[in-house]
Amino acid sequence: MLIARSSPECRLYMDLHACSCGETGFAAEHALQEDAQGRLLAVYSGLCPRCGLPRQFVFALDDAIPPPPPAFGGAAASRIVDPGEFLLYADKASAAAGFAPDAGDAGDPQAGERGRLALAAAAAAVDEVLKFIPQGAAAVPEAAFTSATGRALYAREPGRFSKVRLEATAASHRAALAGYRAA
Repeated sequence: MLIARSSPECRLYMDLHACSCGETGFAAEHALQEDAQGRLLAVYSGLCPRCGLPRQFVFALDDAIPPPPPAFGGAAASRIVDPGEFLLYADKASAAAGFAPDAGDAGDPQAGERGRLALAAAAAAVDEVLKFIPQGAAAVPEAAFTSATGRALYAREPGRFSKVRLEATAASHRAALAGYRAA
């Protein structure tokens, strides 16, 4: 069973696991249930917008109360999203933020708020990667990469997973975030 620490972690996991047709997004209905052992389950279900096939994800919720979004979970590393997947998500989110937080966009007044949210998510995702580094270690260990996507990124760019570089990346996202004003 998939064990998730928060709703944002569930959503990211679902986004990372495409339908058989390749579509990643779907309008999921969310329900909370209890299993026979008394565990709280988050059930997300809906239809793929491309092919119409039903999609369903069932997560057992971690007992720890999660921090508020954009955090993905508490102090422990994820059990369902690996460090490479988190770092690729951070890359995508920071790229979506854009580069001119205070310039405004006359055609899209919500651009600044979307940029702010994207950078906050990017910083939170890098924070998640840091959780995979064991106490006293200088980098994420290779064994932490459990997905094909994560292993491929690690094989291409192992230096991106050093503690020093990850801390600098998170600080960079937070510095850029400070440049955004709330919409």
